[in-house]
Order: sequence, then C-alpha cells, then structure tokens
Amino acid sequence: MNHEVAVTGLGVVAPHGDSPGALFQALLQGRSAIQPVYPELPKPAAAATVAFDETRWFTKLQLAGVDRVSQLAVAAADMAMRDAGIAAGDADPERIGVFAGCGMGGAAALEAAYRGNGRVSPLTIPAFMPNAPAAHVAMRQGVQGPVLTYSVACASSSAAIAEAAKAVQRGEVDIAIAGGSEALIVPGVVLAWQAMQTLATFQPGEAAGAVRPFAADRSGFVLGEGAAFLILESAERARARGARSYATLAGWGLSSDATHLTKPDAPGQARALRAALRQAGLQPRDVGYCNAHGTATRIGDVVERNALADVWGDDLGALRVSSTKALHGHLLGAAGALEALITVLAVHERQLPPNAHCAEIDPACSLNLVQPGDTAAPSLEAAVSNSFAFGGTNSVLLFRRPDAS
Repeated sequence: MNHEVAVTGLGVVAPHGDSPGALFQALLQGRSAIQPVYPELPKPAAAATVAFDETRWFTKLQLAGVDRVSQLAVAAADMAMRDAGIAAGDADPERIGVFAGCGMGGAAALEAAYRGNGRVSPLTIPAFMPNAPAAHVAMRQGVQGPVLTYSVACASSSAAIAEAAKAVQRGEVDIAIAGGSEALIVPGVVLAWQAMQTLATFQPGEAAGAVRPFAADRSGFVLGEGAAFLILESAERARARGARSYATLAGWGLSSDATHLTKPDAPGQARALRAALRQAGLQPRDVGYCNAHGTATRIGDVVERNALADVWGDDLGALRVSSTKALHGHLLGAAGALEALITVLAVHERQLPPNAHCAEIDPACSLNLVQPGDTAAPSLEAAVSNSFAFGGTNSVLLFRRPDAS
C-alpha cells in the first residue's frame, strides 16, 4: 500500500532565526541576512550566518567533539519534532528514521585541526564526518530505525527528504525526521569557493544585496549556514492523532545530468521536474510556484530557466518563480531542506517570497518572478522546490495543500 505523505512538523535554525513563521515573514519582507565576513581575507567576503546559542541544546560536557553542523541539526530536528507534537514514547523507536543531507561535514573541526599548530583534537574525525549530524539527531531523539546521510552537494537534503518520503509511502517507517544541515562559514572554505569564482562580488556597504538571482547584473551566490528538518508521516497516521498537516509531499523527482561535474544541464533538470509532476499526477499548469535553485550564477540561472521552459511550455507565464538564496544565502547541503520548508510555508500560507534584488531581469532568464509587495497567492494549490547540484544530481520536491490532495 502506498501512503500519502504529510508534513506535520517544521524545525529550522537559519540566518533569519529559529522560528519558521518569523523566517517566512522576513523573506516576504525581502530582509537580507547576508553580511560581510572575515575582513582579513585578501578579497571581500560575505555570508549569511546563524546566531546560535548552543547552550540551549547541549551541556559543556556534551559539546566535546560535536561540530557546529551537528549542533544546528540537533536543534532543528528537535524543534521539528516538538512542532509535530511528537514526544518520546509516541512511536516505536524502530519505526522512526532519520534522513539527513550534509554536503561537506564538520568544517569547523577540520579548520581547527589545520590551524592547530600540530595540536589536533582526538575527536576531530567523529566531529567532521558527514554522517555525524544524522547520528547526533538519532541519539537525541532515540531513533532506532534507519539513520541515513545523503551527500550530493547542493541536492543533499532535498534528496534526503525524497528518500524519507519513499520510506513513509511504503510503510517502512511511521515517522521520518528529514532534512539537513551545513556549517561551512570558516576562512578556508570561503577561500576555496572564492577560488572557484562562483561567489558574488560586491562593493563596500552593499553585501546585503550582493545575490541577485536571474538579474542582468548577477555575479554569483554567497554561502549560508543552518539546518532545517521536516517531520513526514502518513496522512492516515496524522489524522488519527489529530495532527496539523502543513502540506502533502505529493511528488519527487531525482535525476542525473551525467554530462559535467560542475556545469548544469537543462535536460537533466527537466527530467527531475517531469518525474515529480508524474508522481503527483499533476500537469505543469497545476503548479503555481517554483522555489528555484537560483544561485545567481551566470550559467546556472539560464539553464534552470530553460529547464522550466521545456517542462512548462506555454504555461510558463503562469508559474511564479523566486529564489530565496538572495536573502538567506546558499546553504549547500542544507539548501534543499531550508527551501523545502519555505515552499511548504508558501503552500500553507498562500504567500510567495519575492525574488529580491532583481532590478532588471536578464532576457535569457525570462520568468514570471515574484515581485516585492506582490506576494499573495490566494489560489495556490501546489508548488515545487528545485535543488540542482555539482556532480549533476537534480532533486525536485512537489508539495500540495492537504485539501488539494
């Protein structure tokens, strides 16, 4: 039996705070969390960082060997479980799973090891391994079912949510804690991304508006950090326990470009979009909003636009599009989870975050971008969240209103 998959809990630790509602309102208002970092670096750098008090979640003793990436994951997953109204003992621990995405693991632990003048913590390895966040979430929540980590760059946590949905749909787990975390704002990682020439350039005092998805003058993205988790369970189980359902995860599509390690491919992205629509049993015209991958790179935005145009065809003008990376940065392995959470709220609230900082759209990116101040979507029934990664992995999640399922 295939179960309908409901989203019953949301938890987030993001550059705009740890309240999903406050985060969503900040995005609707176009408030950027991007600011300058590391003035000592040779070139100007900016990032979207999290104000996080780890003592809310860990004692000093517990923090030994727990990298920031795992701290953020534990907090976001815990808040998601609380939001879903699930307490210890409410479900068989063997019937709960953790499905987490993480692109690069514990960067702070590695940075400390490299800069330690020969003194390296014996806990460096368990701190930086990419599956540490999922393991810490499992220990905190007492999860004894599948605990899995997906590491496919920018699609990591979107793919994790898709795999979690499959497990719920098939009845393999009763509850899936699905999402991801990333904490890469350290000098060495910023330097590496600068060397790749994918990060946005900006003038002094203009960091907040440096990321301009689909704009004629776009120059790249900035890094962000954070964690986001969704609680997935069958719609039948949610109804039986009287839980609120934010949305239904009705479709997902995974594909590979199989063409180039870093250059995106429109046909590959289109395959993932079509797969999500097919599974949901929807036509492109049924989907009113796309939270775009939208990294504001010269090549990436055009390729994504072309993929959407290929799938939507004559209905492209009716699809409203925005990339929220302009405001919260690119969370890499956690991007898919944060943007999925934002898409769930867009469907739930029937409000769309604007595509910020786009004064003039690139003609090659012609899309119906959500404009600041024009965020209402009173008839929205379904939306997609795109995550397209280095390595060629594409992941698309399709959410519907529960009453539209």
